[in-house]
Amino acid sequence: MGLTFINALVFGVQGNTLRALGRDTPLNQFLAGAAAGAIQCVICCPMELAKTRLQLQGAGPARTYTGSLDCLAQIYRQEGLPGVNRGMVSTLLRETPSFGVYFLTYDVLTRALGCEPGDRLLVPKLLLAGGTSGIASWLSTYPVDVVKSRLQADGLRGAPRYRGFLDCVRQSYRAEGWRVFTRGLASTLLRAFPVNAATFATVTVVLTYARGQEADGEAVPAAAPAAGPALAQPSSL
Repeated sequence: MGLTFINALVFGVQGNTLRALGRDTPLNQFLAGAAAGAIQCVICCPMELAKTRLQLQGAGPARTYTGSLDCLAQIYRQEGLPGVNRGMVSTLLRETPSFGVYFLTYDVLTRALGCEPGDRLLVPKLLLAGGTSGIASWLSTYPVDVVKSRLQADGLRGAPRYRGFLDCVRQSYRAEGWRVFTRGLASTLLRAFPVNAATFATVTVVLTYARGQEADGEAVPAAAPAAGPALAQPSSL
């Protein structure tokens, strides 16, 4: 439910920010992606809070929540708006740089692979670039994600343990060592490749088709989401 709005927001903000910056450069790709990552936290943080709480609750009669919206409603009644936005700082610390890496990696790879209209291997190349971008994005900030998940789950089964982001980092490291910050990484990367491969390839193909329709059937190069005519590289996202 959350991803529908998150992806629409991410690609829209990234494309418009890149157009506002005026030049399609690696730095601007990173900055546009970082801006998109920061803004989508408004949706991402509450949705991931609900997901975490639902995954940790008991089964059967022990269930506390009946679904995502019920979970957020109960949290709001008990803790107010700060409760719904629990983990927002750590989410911002994760999403802002990771989306910068996400779009920068995709841009570099599509250029390197020569992803141009008419290439018979265009879709496989887009899938490879998108999947690799997803992996690079998660690798860049995964330890922050571990801390965010712990903060959002804190207090669900007993008294709260952490006073904040840095306190969670200190306690986690003292109790379990540095490996705690890589816990769950393998399964996350296994998910990241196909999900992001499909996402980027679909966005690129749909935008190429849509722009072709807007041009009254004339061929239009594949481009970034809302990359605009001022951007030179047709494979840029």
